[in-house]
Parts: sequence; structure tokens; C-alpha cells
Amino acid sequence: MSEWLVLTLAMAAACAVVLVIVVLRHRRTSTDYDTSETPDVMEYMTMMIGVVYAIVLGLAIAGVWEARSAAQDHVRAEAQALHEVHERVRVYPAEERKRIRDDVTAYVGHVVNAEWDVMTDSGEMTDRGDELLTRLRNDVTDYKPRDDFQAQAYQPLIDQVALADDARGNRADSADATMPGVVWFGLISGGLVTVGLIFALQIRRTARELILAGLFSALIAFLLFLIWDFDAPYSRGIAATAEPFEALFPGARD
Repeated sequence: MSEWLVLTLAMAAACAVVLVIVVLRHRRTSTDYDTSETPDVMEYMTMMIGVVYAIVLGLAIAGVWEARSAAQDHVRAEAQALHEVHERVRVYPAEERKRIRDDVTAYVGHVVNAEWDVMTDSGEMTDRGDELLTRLRNDVTDYKPRDDFQAQAYQPLIDQVALADDARGNRADSADATMPGVVWFGLISGGLVTVGLIFALQIRRTARELILAGLFSALIAFLLFLIWDFDAPYSRGIAATAEPFEALFPGARD
């Protein structure tokens, strides 16, 4: 099911539930019921709960967006480190240079064509990716520089492989959802309470009030969907992509 369809259905359902409850509540209210009086304490509590929930929503959205940005940064750092290895190894003899570049190409091709799909589906990395990166590390570290020029490039190459390994670990850590279940419980229950407070304000069945109630409930549903959409940085909505790998290694995608 498309995420846009999920969003549309969620917002429509939220509006429908609120409007149906308002209409049913109005029908069951006696004709002599005074809807113009609302206790001041009720208005104050409604306002404060709304403000607190708005702050919580804002923090949640900022948190998942920051996690999504960090996930893309991990991908960019990994791709850049591997690109540096691919380019800096040019000072090595032809045989060693080809071996290391083939290792880099094989690893990047596996990440783009195979591991990325596994990561987005299950949130896990592949054993094959670990093997390819280990082979790259071994080929880089096992080489013995033959002159001072190669010796100067040797340590930076090892450092770049270490950076790629660290970025890969960070990418693995970012693959799972970032919001704990208890936070989701608070967000959903807080949304229900906030929308439910509409009925505490003696809302009537006028067109203006029904439209505002529907829009308010749809807004809450949209913000919760937005948090859910950003919660998995690599697999939903505006997700982090493998574009840095594809940009630095144009032939990586089959």
C-alpha cells in the first residue's frame, strides 16, 4: 500500500471519527442544554494539554529528522572514504592497485545492488558485505611499501578503510527505527487525549465548528504519520539513499 494512500486514509479516518462523535453527541443532547458555558478551568486545561503535546510532537519530529540526516551522512562518509581509497592507491604498483580497486568496486557493487535492499527490508547488514570489507582491509594493510612515496600513502589508506568501516557500523546502527515503543505509546495516547478534549468544550454541530474539529484531527494524524515516515531512515518516505555511492562510483549499479 502506498504511503500517500496510508496518509490519506489516516487523515480521513481521523476526521470521520471526530465528526461522527460530534454529530451523535449533539443528537443525544437535550434541547435545553446550554452550550455557551464552559468552565474556565476546562479551557485552561485544554490549552495547557495542547501546548504540552505540541512541544512533544515538535521534539519527536526534530528527533526523527535529525536521525534521518545522520543516516545520510553515514552513507556519504562511507562512500567518500572508499572513493579516497580507490584514488589514493594510484601510487601503488599496477598489480596491487588493481587488486585494491577491484576490492572497492566489489564492495560498493554489493552494497548498492544487494545489501541496500536487505538493509531497508530487515534493518540488517549482510555477511557478504562484511567479508568484502575485510578483504579490502587485508589487501590494504598487508601491502609493504617499496619506497618513501608509497610509505606516505600507506597510513592514510589504512585510515580511510577504518573510516569506511566505522561509517558502515554507523549505517547499521541507523537502519532500525529510532523511536522506542514507549514514545509511540505516549504520542498516540497524547493525540487521542488532545483530540478528545474537543468534546469537553461543548462543541456544537455548526459547519464552522465541524470543519475546525475535522481539520484539527487531520493535522494530528498527519504529524503522527510524518514521525512514523521519518522513523526508519532508510526504508520510508524521504529516506536516505545510496546516491553517494552511485555518484562516486557511476558503474556500481547493475
